[in-house]
Amino acid sequence: MTTIADFSAPLPGGEQVSLADRLGKVVLVVNTASKCGFTPQYAGLEALWRKYRDRGFEILAFPCNQFGGQEPGTAEEIADFCDLTFGVSFPLMAKVEVNGEGAAPLYRWLKQEAPGVLGTQGIKWNFTKFLVGRDGKVVRRYPPTAKPAALERDIAALL
Repeated sequence: MTTIADFSAPLPGGEQVSLADRLGKVVLVVNTASKCGFTPQYAGLEALWRKYRDRGFEILAFPCNQFGGQEPGTAEEIADFCDLTFGVSFPLMAKVEVNGEGAAPLYRWLKQEAPGVLGTQGIKWNFTKFLVGRDGKVVRRYPPTAKPAALERDIAALL
C-alpha cells in the first residue's frame, strides 16, 4: 500500500527530500499562490502550524503557477513575500505542477486517494488541501474555500 513515505518532494534549488520521515506525523499538503484571492490563508496556515507543530504537525506548501498565473515568482521571491506579508515560517517546497502530465507524483497520488466533488481528480484552484494521517494515508481533501481554521478540529483529532 502506498503512503506519503513512498514519495519525495523538491526543495527550492532542486534537491529532492524524502517524505519517509513524515510517517508518524500529521501532514497538511497545500498548493499555494502569492497573487490569489485565497493567499491570505497563509496566515491561517501559519497559525495552525505554530499551534500544533510541537505535537507532530507539518505543512508542506507547494507553490503552483497553474491557476491564472498567480505564482509567477522565483523561489526566493515567493519565500520573501510569504515571510514579509504573513510571517510564514513553515517550509515552502519548490514550485510544482499539480495537474496534467507534468503533475508531481505526490499530487497524482493525493488526487487518486482523495478525489474531489463527483470523483474528479483535478485540482480546481490554489489552496486545495490534503490532510495526511500519522499512518501516511490521505484522510481528507479540502477545497480552496476551506479556511485553515476550519481544518483545526480534524487536525487536532489526528494528533
